[in-house]
Amino acid sequence: MIVASSANIKAQEEISLEDDLRPVWEAGIFAAAFNSPEYPAADQSQTNVIPSPYFIYRGKTLRIGEGSIARAVAIDKSWYELDLSLSGSFGANSDDNIAREGMPDLDFIFELGPQLKMRLAKIEFAEHGKGELFLNLQTRSVFSTDFSGMDHRGYVFQPEFKYLQRGWLSEKTALSISLSPTWATEKLHDYFYQVDQDFVTEQRQLFDAKGGYFGTRLLLSVSFNATQDIRVFLGSSASMHGGAANENSPLFLEQNTFSFSAGMVWRLWESDERVAGR
Repeated sequence: MIVASSANIKAQEEISLEDDLRPVWEAGIFAAAFNSPEYPAADQSQTNVIPSPYFIYRGKTLRIGEGSIARAVAIDKSWYELDLSLSGSFGANSDDNIAREGMPDLDFIFELGPQLKMRLAKIEFAEHGKGELFLNLQTRSVFSTDFSGMDHRGYVFQPEFKYLQRGWLSEKTALSISLSPTWATEKLHDYFYQVDQDFVTEQRQLFDAKGGYFGTRLLLSVSFNATQDIRVFLGSSASMHGGAANENSPLFLEQNTFSFSAGMVWRLWESDERVAGR
């Protein structure tokens, strides 16, 4: 998810690697708190708290949860996977944001599109478990909604280098590091950075946004087992927007922004049947 990294919900991802056996399905309770910029390159942040039930299903072609809300897997091989992913991010109230005061609110955003996941390397450590390095090529269509209607907001292309390591500090401790530059079409840049004549003020000049480079995000997360059934995660990310296509917009206020997250997953039920693979 490129818009608000706090909403890139990885809490359910236990960082299981290629040969690990996991339940075909599991269910329980998920709770997390996220602090992130109100929009990319904003100078104000917001905190969102999500308590909810969760469900993970690891079927052969349909997979629910674990890094994506849902995935329809078209091809799944030992070194690459082609699937369809869905992600979402929080909206923001413009009345609470000084730079956007008087402008329309930013609605909840979700993205849908294919991704090609390629495993570049498998690494085994003598004392710190094992890891995998991936290159994920992601193209998604972006939509915004206030839950009474929906608007198309263009497209994004987001290659991602991602490293996963399980057994980093202990057998059940997992580390995830990813780096993902993003490019977007003009409609998405317009949504965040355009200033039409109706919204010009003394502090906010007219601005015509254009498509292009959006920014690059570096994400670090750690998860570990608090008990046999409760898993805790901590995450932080830095979004670097220097050189972005619309850094001259009056709504573009910070070249570097930071997000933080913390939460837990409490697994209450799981299947006896186990399955290997991502």
